[in-house]
Amino acid sequence: MSKKECVAMLLAGGQGSRLGALTSNVAKPAVSFGGKFRIIDFALSNCANSGVSTVGVLTQYRPYLLHSYIGTGEAWNLDDREGGVSILPPYATQTGGAWYAGTADAVTQNLGYIESQDPEYVLILSGDQLYRMDYGKMLDAHKQHNADLTIAVMPVPWEEASRFGILTTDDDDKIIKFTEKPKKPDSNLASMGIYIFNAKLLVDTLKEDAVDQTSEHDFGNDIIPKLLADDKRLYTYEFNGFWRDVGTISSYHETSMDLLGPNPEFDIYSHDFPIMSNASTRPPAFFGRDASVDDCLVANGCKIFGTVKHSILSTDCFVGERAQVIDSVLLPGAKVKSGARVVRAILGEGAVVEENVEVGSVDTTKDTAVIGNDVVVGKGEN
Repeated sequence: MSKKECVAMLLAGGQGSRLGALTSNVAKPAVSFGGKFRIIDFALSNCANSGVSTVGVLTQYRPYLLHSYIGTGEAWNLDDREGGVSILPPYATQTGGAWYAGTADAVTQNLGYIESQDPEYVLILSGDQLYRMDYGKMLDAHKQHNADLTIAVMPVPWEEASRFGILTTDDDDKIIKFTEKPKKPDSNLASMGIYIFNAKLLVDTLKEDAVDQTSEHDFGNDIIPKLLADDKRLYTYEFNGFWRDVGTISSYHETSMDLLGPNPEFDIYSHDFPIMSNASTRPPAFFGRDASVDDCLVANGCKIFGTVKHSILSTDCFVGERAQVIDSVLLPGAKVKSGARVVRAILGEGAVVEENVEVGSVDTTKDTAVIGNDVVVGKGEN
């Protein structure tokens, strides 16, 4: 998408009171997660990976850490002169100043920012959800439907549907009903709180909502029902990946634990659609339940399931189950697969030792084994 075709408004002012002590001094989106990330990293990374290069971050509760952490946006490649990240805190006006009254009010107070960017579309996001989404695909669906508003939805178990804002659609994904936490849901498509609006409609609707004294100025409670009542073209975009709202201590803990294991549902190590952070390193090293590591330097991004002794593992190395790495140096991205044995060796960047293969020798009269960059050592080779 072009740089100003779509701008994002990222709601990051949440107090996160249900996270208790974790948010006593910082806003919920600034809470640390996964060893090197903060919760806001996920939405910012999604923007960067989706080509949305103009992002307004709406802050409010204890914003200082968040402001300094985001900085220029360079860590997420969002420091473009034509767009980039803009911090948008509440501000005083001639009629006084007040905290955002609701999600829609937060955007309403920053309509000047949207109008100055003059986009065709506006993407509304929450800064406290963990997921990986290409917003470009959602925008494509929005255009194909010639929609006024597209809402990202996720199928949830029917027994849990009454906990969410539920959207009922026709066969063409057009929304025909929206129900907040229905007692008897007729759909299991839950709103994710991710919206793409046609910019002009959003601006006009929010200005109208701002003077409505009966409104709570909230997208779910007020804006969506009004647009439905006005017979606007509202559509869903179904998402089926990993998505979590870590709004409580139990969900924060459970989602953190979900990162562990050999095949976690959410891969924080992915290079294809990376989660970026203002901590410039790769994600932390992971040690499996049967891993044994002794007298080693292990860089970030490594995954170890076997035995490593007296060795140096560079970033993103992999040691499989029952594998052994002894007195060796593994350069970035080197892989030692299950059952393999590497002794007194140097593995080049991206080198692979296949399953049950032996490389090197404990015999110190022999030269150190060296495997070149991206070389795959198969069975029967040394």
